[in-house]
Amino acid sequence: MNVSFKNRIASFFLIATALLVAVVFAFIFFMVRNQVYADLEYTLNYEAVRHEKEIMIEGGRMKFINKAEMQEREHREVEVNPIFIQLTDATGNVQDRSPNLKEGTLIFQSGVTGPVDQDHVLNGKRIRQRQIPIVDRGKVVGYIVTAVSSENAHQLVSALQRWLLVLYPIVLLILFGVTRWLAGKSIKPVTTILQTTNRITESNLNERIPLPDQRDELFQLTSSINQLLTRIESAMEREKQFTADASHELRTPLSVLRGTLEVLLRKPRTSEEYIEKIELSIKEIDRMHLIVEQLLTLARFDHPGKSPEKKPVVLKHFLIDLIQRQRKTWSENGVQVDVQCADAVVLQTDSGLLEVILDNLLSNAVKYSSHNHNVQVVVEDRPQLTISVQDSGIGIREVDLQRIFQPFYRSASLEHKSIKGIGLGLSLVQKACDQLGVELMVVSEVNKGSTFSLKF
Repeated sequence: MNVSFKNRIASFFLIATALLVAVVFAFIFFMVRNQVYADLEYTLNYEAVRHEKEIMIEGGRMKFINKAEMQEREHREVEVNPIFIQLTDATGNVQDRSPNLKEGTLIFQSGVTGPVDQDHVLNGKRIRQRQIPIVDRGKVVGYIVTAVSSENAHQLVSALQRWLLVLYPIVLLILFGVTRWLAGKSIKPVTTILQTTNRITESNLNERIPLPDQRDELFQLTSSINQLLTRIESAMEREKQFTADASHELRTPLSVLRGTLEVLLRKPRTSEEYIEKIELSIKEIDRMHLIVEQLLTLARFDHPGKSPEKKPVVLKHFLIDLIQRQRKTWSENGVQVDVQCADAVVLQTDSGLLEVILDNLLSNAVKYSSHNHNVQVVVEDRPQLTISVQDSGIGIREVDLQRIFQPFYRSASLEHKSIKGIGLGLSLVQKACDQLGVELMVVSEVNKGSTFSLKF
Protein backbone atom coordinates (compact mmCIF):
# COMPACT_ATOMS: atom_id res chain seq x y z
CA MET A 1 0.00 0.00 0.00
CA ASN A 2 1.41 3.35 -1.06
CA VAL A 3 1.07 5.98 1.67
CA SER A 4 2.13 9.54 1.02
CA PHE A 5 5.07 10.98 2.93
CA LYS A 6 2.74 13.59 4.44
CA ASN A 7 0.39 10.91 5.79
CA ARG A 8 3.31 8.86 7.10
CA ILE A 9 4.59 11.85 9.07
CA ALA A 10 1.10 12.50 10.43
CA SER A 11 0.64 8.80 11.31
CA PHE A 12 3.97 8.51 13.13
CA PHE A 13 3.24 11.70 15.06
CA LEU A 14 -0.29 10.45 15.82
CA ILE A 15 1.01 7.18 17.27
CA ALA A 16 3.44 9.02 19.53
CA THR A 17 0.79 11.57 20.51
CA ALA A 18 -1.83 8.86 21.11
CA LEU A 19 0.45 7.22 23.66
CA LEU A 20 1.20 10.55 25.31
CA VAL A 21 -2.47 11.63 25.43
CA ALA A 22 -3.44 8.20 26.82
CA VAL A 23 -0.88 8.58 29.59
CA VAL A 24 -2.08 12.13 30.37
CA PHE A 25 -5.75 11.12 30.38
CA ALA A 26 -5.01 8.12 32.61
CA PHE A 27 -3.03 10.37 34.95
CA ILE A 28 -5.93 12.85 35.14
CA PHE A 29 -8.47 10.08 35.76
CA PHE A 30 -6.52 8.40 38.56
CA MET A 31 -5.56 11.71 40.16
CA VAL A 32 -9.19 12.88 40.27
CA ARG A 33 -10.48 9.50 41.46
CA ASN A 34 -7.86 9.26 44.19
CA GLN A 35 -8.55 12.81 45.32
CA VAL A 36 -12.32 12.23 45.43
CA TYR A 37 -11.98 9.06 47.49
CA ALA A 38 -9.29 10.67 49.63
CA ASP A 39 -11.85 13.36 50.58
CA LEU A 40 -14.36 10.64 51.47
CA GLU A 41 -11.81 8.82 53.61
CA TYR A 42 -10.88 12.05 55.37
CA THR A 43 -14.54 12.64 56.23
CA LEU A 44 -14.95 9.03 57.45
CA ASN A 45 -11.85 9.21 59.60
CA TYR A 46 -12.81 12.59 61.02
CA GLU A 47 -16.32 11.40 61.98
CA ALA A 48 -15.01 8.15 63.45
CA VAL A 49 -12.44 9.89 65.64
CA ARG A 50 -14.93 12.57 66.71
CA HIS A 51 -17.66 10.11 67.74
CA GLU A 52 -15.25 7.63 69.29
CA LYS A 53 -14.68 10.16 72.08
CA GLU A 54 -18.43 10.25 72.79
CA ILE A 55 -18.82 6.51 73.42
CA MET A 56 -19.68 5.28 76.92
CA ILE A 57 -19.34 1.65 78.00
CA GLU A 58 -21.85 0.74 80.74
CA GLY A 59 -22.68 -2.76 81.83
CA GLY A 60 -20.85 -4.27 78.89
CA ARG A 61 -22.97 -2.22 76.50
CA MET A 62 -21.77 0.75 74.40
CA LYS A 63 -23.77 3.85 73.57
CA PHE A 64 -23.30 7.46 72.54
CA ILE A 65 -23.22 9.93 75.41
CA ASN A 66 -24.34 12.96 73.39
CA LYS A 67 -27.63 11.94 71.83
CA ALA A 68 -28.15 15.50 70.60
CA GLU A 69 -25.21 15.00 68.27
CA MET A 70 -27.07 12.12 66.63
CA GLN A 71 -29.93 14.49 65.88
CA GLU A 72 -27.80 16.61 63.53
CA ARG A 73 -29.13 16.73 60.02
CA GLU A 74 -26.37 14.56 58.48
CA HIS A 75 -27.06 11.80 61.05
CA ARG A 76 -30.84 12.11 60.88
CA GLU A 77 -31.58 12.42 57.14
CA VAL A 78 -30.38 10.44 54.12
CA GLU A 79 -31.16 12.91 51.38
CA VAL A 80 -28.29 15.43 51.71
CA ASN A 81 -24.69 14.38 52.51
CA PRO A 82 -25.71 11.74 55.05
CA ILE A 83 -23.20 10.43 57.59
CA PHE A 84 -24.06 7.02 59.05
CA ILE A 85 -22.74 5.92 62.46
CA GLN A 86 -23.03 2.43 63.94
CA LEU A 87 -21.71 0.90 67.17
CA THR A 88 -21.22 -2.85 67.46
CA ASP A 89 -19.74 -5.13 70.06
CA ALA A 90 -16.79 -7.38 69.32
CA THR A 91 -19.05 -10.01 67.77
CA GLY A 92 -20.93 -7.60 65.51
CA ASN A 93 -24.12 -7.06 67.51
CA VAL A 94 -25.41 -3.52 66.94
CA GLN A 95 -25.29 -1.48 70.16
CA ASP A 96 -26.29 1.93 68.82
CA ARG A 97 -26.75 3.69 65.48
CA SER A 98 -27.51 7.06 63.91
CA PRO A 99 -31.21 7.76 63.20
CA ASN A 100 -30.69 7.90 59.44
CA LEU A 101 -29.81 4.19 59.39
CA LYS A 102 -33.34 3.37 60.59
CA GLU A 103 -33.59 -0.42 60.33
CA GLY A 104 -30.54 -0.73 58.09
CA THR A 105 -27.14 -1.88 59.23
CA LEU A 106 -23.63 -1.30 57.99
CA ILE A 107 -21.46 -4.25 57.01
CA PHE A 108 -19.44 -5.71 59.87
CA GLN A 109 -16.12 -7.50 59.48
CA SER A 110 -15.06 -9.49 62.55
CA GLY A 111 -11.58 -10.04 63.85
CA VAL A 112 -10.00 -6.81 62.56
CA THR A 113 -7.52 -4.94 64.71
CA GLY A 114 -7.14 -1.81 62.60
CA PRO A 115 -9.16 0.52 60.39
CA VAL A 116 -10.89 -1.21 57.46
CA ASP A 117 -12.47 0.58 54.45
CA GLN A 118 -15.20 -0.99 52.32
CA ASP A 119 -17.58 -0.08 49.52
CA HIS A 120 -21.10 -1.47 49.42
CA VAL A 121 -24.73 -0.53 48.80
CA LEU A 122 -27.19 0.70 51.42
CA ASN A 123 -30.82 1.07 50.45
CA GLY A 124 -29.87 1.05 46.76
CA LYS A 125 -27.22 3.78 47.19
CA ARG A 126 -23.48 3.38 47.06
CA ILE A 127 -21.67 4.13 50.31
CA ARG A 128 -18.11 3.98 51.59
CA GLN A 129 -17.56 2.95 55.17
CA ARG A 130 -14.72 2.71 57.68
CA GLN A 131 -14.65 0.27 60.60
CA ILE A 132 -12.40 1.22 63.54
CA PRO A 133 -11.88 -1.01 66.62
CA ILE A 134 -12.73 0.36 70.11
CA VAL A 135 -10.11 -0.68 72.64
CA ASP A 136 -10.71 -0.72 76.40
CA ARG A 137 -7.95 -1.84 78.78
CA GLY A 138 -5.95 -3.24 75.86
CA LYS A 139 -8.84 -5.32 74.57
CA VAL A 140 -11.08 -4.81 71.52
CA VAL A 141 -14.56 -4.44 73.00
CA GLY A 142 -16.36 -3.22 69.89
CA TYR A 143 -16.27 -1.26 66.70
CA ILE A 144 -17.43 2.11 65.45
CA VAL A 145 -18.47 2.05 61.81
CA THR A 146 -18.86 5.33 59.91
CA ALA A 147 -20.17 5.61 56.37
CA VAL A 148 -20.87 8.33 53.85
CA SER A 149 -22.61 8.28 50.51
CA SER A 150 -20.20 7.72 47.60
CA GLU A 151 -22.92 8.16 44.99
CA ASN A 152 -21.79 11.65 43.92
CA ALA A 153 -18.13 10.61 43.91
CA HIS A 154 -18.94 7.55 41.80
CA GLN A 155 -20.99 9.64 39.38
CA LEU A 156 -18.19 12.21 39.11
CA VAL A 157 -15.55 9.55 38.43
CA SER A 158 -17.82 7.73 35.95
CA ALA A 159 -18.65 10.97 34.12
CA LEU A 160 -14.95 11.85 33.95
CA GLN A 161 -14.19 8.40 32.56
CA ARG A 162 -16.90 8.71 29.90
CA TRP A 163 -15.76 12.19 28.87
CA LEU A 164 -12.14 11.10 28.61
CA LEU A 165 -13.11 8.08 26.48
CA VAL A 166 -15.20 10.30 24.20
CA LEU A 167 -12.59 13.05 23.98
CA TYR A 168 -9.70 10.66 23.29
CA PRO A 169 -10.59 9.78 19.65
CA ILE A 170 -11.78 13.35 19.00
CA VAL A 171 -8.46 14.76 20.20
CA LEU A 172 -6.57 12.22 18.08
CA LEU A 173 -8.60 13.10 14.97
CA ILE A 174 -7.98 16.81 15.51
CA LEU A 175 -4.28 16.18 16.10
CA PHE A 176 -4.07 14.04 12.95
CA GLY A 177 -5.67 16.78 10.86
CA VAL A 178 -3.45 19.51 12.32
CA THR A 179 -0.33 17.34 11.98
CA ARG A 180 -1.20 16.44 8.40
CA TRP A 181 -1.66 20.12 7.57
CA LEU A 182 1.63 21.08 9.24
CA ALA A 183 3.39 18.16 7.52
CA GLY A 184 2.02 19.38 4.19
CA LYS A 185 3.46 22.83 4.82
CA SER A 186 6.76 21.36 6.00
CA ILE A 187 7.25 19.17 2.92
CA LYS A 188 6.05 21.79 0.46
CA PRO A 189 9.69 22.42 -0.59
CA VAL A 190 10.00 18.67 -1.25
CA THR A 191 6.95 18.85 -3.52
CA THR A 192 8.54 21.80 -5.30
CA ILE A 193 11.75 19.78 -5.72
CA LEU A 194 9.80 16.86 -7.21
CA GLN A 195 7.84 19.06 -9.61
CA THR A 196 10.95 20.93 -10.76
CA THR A 197 13.11 17.83 -11.19
CA ASN A 198 10.32 16.14 -13.16
CA ARG A 199 10.25 19.15 -15.51
CA ILE A 200 14.01 19.17 -16.08
CA THR A 201 15.15 17.31 -19.18
CA GLU A 202 18.18 17.45 -21.43
CA SER A 203 16.71 20.48 -23.18
CA ASN A 204 16.36 22.64 -20.03
CA LEU A 205 19.23 21.60 -17.78
CA ASN A 206 19.75 25.28 -16.94
CA GLU A 207 16.59 25.34 -14.79
CA ARG A 208 17.14 25.29 -11.02
CA ILE A 209 15.00 24.53 -7.97
CA PRO A 210 13.99 27.64 -5.94
CA LEU A 211 15.76 27.70 -2.58
CA PRO A 212 13.51 27.61 0.55
CA ASP A 213 13.44 30.68 2.80
CA GLN A 214 14.59 28.74 5.86
CA ARG A 215 18.22 27.62 5.89
CA ASP A 216 17.46 24.14 7.17
CA GLU A 217 18.05 20.59 5.93
CA LEU A 218 15.69 21.12 2.98
CA PHE A 219 17.69 24.21 2.02
CA GLN A 220 20.86 22.09 2.02
CA LEU A 221 19.12 19.35 0.01
CA THR A 222 17.87 21.85 -2.57
CA SER A 223 21.28 23.48 -2.80
CA SER A 224 22.96 20.08 -3.26
CA ILE A 225 20.51 19.12 -6.03
CA ASN A 226 21.12 22.46 -7.77
CA GLN A 227 24.87 21.88 -7.57
CA LEU A 228 24.35 18.38 -8.99
CA LEU A 229 22.30 19.85 -11.86
CA THR A 230 25.08 22.36 -12.49
CA ARG A 231 27.64 19.56 -12.68
CA ILE A 232 25.39 17.53 -14.98
CA GLU A 233 24.82 20.56 -17.21
CA SER A 234 28.57 21.22 -17.36
CA ALA A 235 29.25 17.55 -18.14
CA MET A 236 26.65 17.58 -20.91
CA GLU A 237 28.11 20.76 -22.37
CA ARG A 238 31.60 19.28 -22.24
CA GLU A 239 30.34 16.12 -23.91
CA LYS A 240 28.68 18.12 -26.69
CA GLN A 241 31.79 20.24 -27.15
CA PHE A 242 34.01 17.16 -27.06
CA THR A 243 31.88 15.42 -29.70
CA ALA A 244 31.92 18.50 -31.92
CA ASP A 245 35.68 18.95 -31.53
CA ALA A 246 36.39 15.26 -32.15
CA SER A 247 34.22 15.33 -35.27
CA HIS A 248 36.02 18.43 -36.50
CA GLU A 249 39.48 16.99 -35.83
CA LEU A 250 38.64 13.75 -37.63
CA ARG A 251 36.90 15.55 -40.49
CA THR A 252 40.04 17.50 -41.43
CA PRO A 253 42.36 14.51 -42.14
CA LEU A 254 39.47 12.65 -43.80
CA SER A 255 38.86 15.63 -46.10
CA VAL A 256 42.57 15.83 -46.93
CA LEU A 257 42.69 12.08 -47.55
CA ARG A 258 39.59 12.18 -49.77
CA GLY A 259 40.89 15.18 -51.72
CA THR A 260 44.26 13.51 -52.28
CA LEU A 261 42.68 10.31 -53.56
CA GLU A 262 40.30 12.24 -55.85
CA VAL A 263 43.28 14.11 -57.34
CA LEU A 264 45.04 10.80 -58.02
CA LEU A 265 41.98 9.48 -59.83
CA ARG A 266 41.57 12.42 -62.21
CA LYS A 267 44.46 11.48 -64.50
CA PRO A 268 47.54 9.30 -64.62
CA ARG A 269 50.46 10.52 -62.48
CA THR A 270 54.19 9.98 -62.39
CA SER A 271 55.69 7.67 -59.80
CA GLU A 272 57.04 10.63 -57.85
CA GLU A 273 53.58 12.22 -57.70
CA TYR A 274 52.01 8.96 -56.56
CA ILE A 275 54.65 8.58 -53.85
CA GLU A 276 54.13 12.17 -52.70
CA LYS A 277 50.34 11.80 -52.47
CA ILE A 278 50.58 8.40 -50.79
CA GLU A 279 53.01 9.77 -48.19
CA LEU A 280 50.60 12.67 -47.54
CA SER A 281 47.75 10.19 -47.13
CA ILE A 282 49.80 8.09 -44.72
CA LYS A 283 50.52 11.20 -42.60
CA GLU A 284 46.80 11.98 -42.39
CA ILE A 285 46.06 8.36 -41.51
CA ASP A 286 48.72 8.55 -38.79
CA ARG A 287 47.09 11.75 -37.56
CA MET A 288 43.69 10.04 -37.38
CA HIS A 289 45.27 7.05 -35.67
CA LEU A 290 46.82 9.34 -33.05
CA ILE A 291 43.49 11.10 -32.46
CA VAL A 292 41.65 7.79 -32.05
CA GLU A 293 44.35 6.41 -29.73
CA GLN A 294 44.23 9.49 -27.53
CA LEU A 295 40.43 9.48 -27.49
CA LEU A 296 40.48 5.84 -26.38
CA THR A 297 43.01 6.69 -23.68
CA LEU A 298 40.79 9.54 -22.48
CA ALA A 299 37.81 7.18 -22.39
CA ARG A 300 39.79 4.67 -20.32
CA PHE A 301 40.75 7.42 -17.88
CA ASP A 302 37.11 8.52 -17.55
CA HIS A 303 36.03 4.93 -16.80
CA PRO A 304 38.98 3.21 -15.08
CA GLY A 305 38.55 -0.53 -14.74
CA LYS A 306 40.99 -0.93 -11.85
CA SER A 307 43.18 1.08 -9.52
CA PRO A 308 46.68 2.09 -10.62
CA GLU A 309 49.33 -0.58 -10.01
CA LYS A 310 52.03 1.25 -8.07
CA LYS A 311 55.53 -0.19 -8.10
CA PRO A 312 58.99 1.23 -7.31
CA VAL A 313 60.35 3.30 -10.23
CA VAL A 314 63.95 4.57 -10.36
CA LEU A 315 63.24 8.02 -11.76
CA LYS A 316 66.57 8.79 -13.39
CA HIS A 317 66.64 5.54 -15.39
CA PHE A 318 62.98 5.95 -16.27
CA LEU A 319 63.50 9.50 -17.61
CA ILE A 320 66.61 8.58 -19.61
CA ASP A 321 64.84 5.60 -21.24
CA LEU A 322 61.87 7.81 -22.16
CA ILE A 323 64.11 10.49 -23.68
CA GLN A 324 66.13 7.92 -25.65
CA ARG A 325 62.96 6.53 -27.24
CA GLN A 326 61.82 10.00 -28.35
CA ARG A 327 65.26 11.49 -29.13
CA LYS A 328 64.96 11.07 -32.90
CA THR A 329 61.59 12.84 -33.02
CA TRP A 330 62.59 15.63 -30.67
CA SER A 331 66.00 16.24 -32.27
CA GLU A 332 64.26 17.41 -35.44
CA ASN A 333 63.33 20.59 -33.53
CA GLY A 334 66.93 21.16 -32.50
CA VAL A 335 65.94 20.83 -28.83
CA GLN A 336 67.83 18.82 -26.23
CA VAL A 337 66.29 17.45 -23.01
CA ASP A 338 68.47 17.64 -19.89
CA VAL A 339 67.72 15.63 -16.74
CA GLN A 340 68.69 16.72 -13.22
CA CYS A 341 67.90 13.81 -10.92
CA ALA A 342 69.82 11.97 -8.21
CA ASP A 343 70.49 8.28 -8.85
CA ALA A 344 68.83 7.15 -5.62
CA VAL A 345 65.42 8.78 -6.14
CA VAL A 346 62.77 6.05 -6.24
CA LEU A 347 59.06 6.75 -6.74
CA GLN A 348 56.23 4.35 -5.86
CA THR A 349 53.83 4.85 -8.78
CA ASP A 350 52.17 3.35 -11.86
CA SER A 351 54.86 3.45 -14.56
CA GLY A 352 52.32 3.39 -17.42
CA LEU A 353 50.46 6.47 -16.18
CA LEU A 354 53.73 8.22 -15.33
CA GLU A 355 54.92 7.63 -18.91
CA VAL A 356 51.70 9.16 -20.31
CA ILE A 357 52.22 12.24 -18.13
CA LEU A 358 55.92 12.83 -18.83
CA ASP A 359 55.76 11.87 -22.52
CA ASN A 360 53.04 14.45 -23.18
CA LEU A 361 54.66 17.15 -21.04
CA LEU A 362 58.06 16.65 -22.70
CA SER A 363 56.51 16.50 -26.21
CA ASN A 364 54.72 19.80 -25.58
CA ALA A 365 57.85 21.38 -24.11
CA VAL A 366 59.92 20.37 -27.17
CA LYS A 367 57.17 21.36 -29.61
CA TYR A 368 56.71 24.87 -28.19
CA SER A 369 60.39 25.58 -27.37
CA SER A 370 62.53 27.89 -29.44
CA HIS A 371 65.06 26.31 -31.80
CA ASN A 372 68.31 25.21 -30.13
CA HIS A 373 66.91 25.82 -26.63
CA ASN A 374 67.06 23.02 -24.09
CA VAL A 375 64.20 21.55 -22.02
CA GLN A 376 65.00 20.91 -18.36
CA VAL A 377 63.60 18.04 -16.27
CA VAL A 378 64.35 18.71 -12.59
CA VAL A 379 63.58 16.18 -9.83
CA GLU A 380 63.55 17.31 -6.18
CA ASP A 381 62.87 14.82 -3.42
CA ARG A 382 62.70 17.27 -0.48
CA PRO A 383 60.54 18.39 1.21
CA GLN A 384 58.13 16.78 -1.28
CA LEU A 385 59.03 14.76 -4.35
CA THR A 386 58.50 17.10 -7.31
CA ILE A 387 59.16 16.64 -11.04
CA SER A 388 59.34 19.88 -13.04
CA VAL A 389 59.41 20.17 -16.84
CA GLN A 390 60.75 23.59 -17.88
CA ASP A 391 60.93 25.06 -21.39
CA SER A 392 61.86 28.46 -22.82
CA GLY A 393 59.20 28.50 -25.52
CA ILE A 394 56.28 30.73 -26.46
CA GLY A 395 54.58 30.45 -23.06
CA ILE A 396 50.87 30.45 -22.26
CA ARG A 397 48.66 33.48 -21.86
CA GLU A 398 47.05 33.92 -18.44
CA VAL A 399 43.54 33.75 -19.93
CA ASP A 400 44.37 30.33 -21.40
CA LEU A 401 45.83 28.73 -18.25
CA GLN A 402 42.44 27.52 -16.98
CA ARG A 403 41.46 26.05 -20.36
CA ILE A 404 44.57 24.27 -21.58
CA PHE A 405 43.45 20.99 -19.94
CA GLN A 406 40.17 20.91 -21.87
CA PRO A 407 40.08 18.36 -24.71
CA PHE A 408 40.96 19.82 -28.15
CA TYR A 409 41.77 23.25 -26.70
CA ARG A 410 44.95 24.76 -28.19
CA SER A 411 46.39 27.93 -26.73
CA ALA A 412 47.28 30.62 -29.30
CA SER A 413 46.66 28.24 -32.19
CA LEU A 414 45.94 31.03 -34.63
CA GLU A 415 49.23 32.81 -33.89
CA HIS A 416 51.28 29.60 -34.31
CA LYS A 417 49.72 27.65 -37.17
CA SER A 418 53.06 26.02 -37.93
CA ILE A 419 52.97 24.10 -34.62
CA LYS A 420 50.97 20.97 -35.27
CA GLY A 421 48.84 19.46 -32.53
CA ILE A 422 45.49 18.01 -31.61
CA GLY A 423 44.85 19.48 -28.16
CA LEU A 424 44.46 16.23 -26.23
CA GLY A 425 47.90 15.89 -24.63
CA LEU A 426 47.31 18.03 -21.55
CA SER A 427 43.85 16.51 -21.08
CA LEU A 428 45.54 13.11 -20.86
CA VAL A 429 48.09 14.53 -18.41
CA GLN A 430 45.34 15.92 -16.16
CA LYS A 431 43.37 12.65 -16.18
CA ALA A 432 46.47 10.57 -15.41
CA CYS A 433 47.44 12.93 -12.57
CA ASP A 434 43.94 12.62 -11.10
CA GLN A 435 44.20 8.83 -11.09
CA LEU A 436 47.59 8.91 -9.39
CA GLY A 437 46.58 11.63 -6.95
CA VAL A 438 49.34 13.92 -8.24
CA GLU A 439 49.04 17.69 -7.90
CA LEU A 440 49.68 19.38 -11.27
CA MET A 441 50.78 23.04 -11.27
CA VAL A 442 51.57 25.40 -14.16
CA VAL A 443 53.61 28.59 -14.16
CA SER A 444 54.00 30.36 -17.51
CA GLU A 445 54.99 33.69 -19.02
CA VAL A 446 54.44 34.63 -22.64
CA ASN A 447 57.64 34.46 -24.79
CA LYS A 448 59.66 33.23 -21.80
CA GLY A 449 58.46 29.67 -21.33
CA SER A 450 56.41 27.41 -19.08
CA THR A 451 57.06 25.14 -16.11
CA PHE A 452 54.80 22.16 -15.34
CA SER A 453 55.33 20.76 -11.83
CA LEU A 454 54.16 17.37 -10.57
CA LYS A 455 53.92 17.04 -6.77
CA PHE A 456 53.70 13.41 -5.59
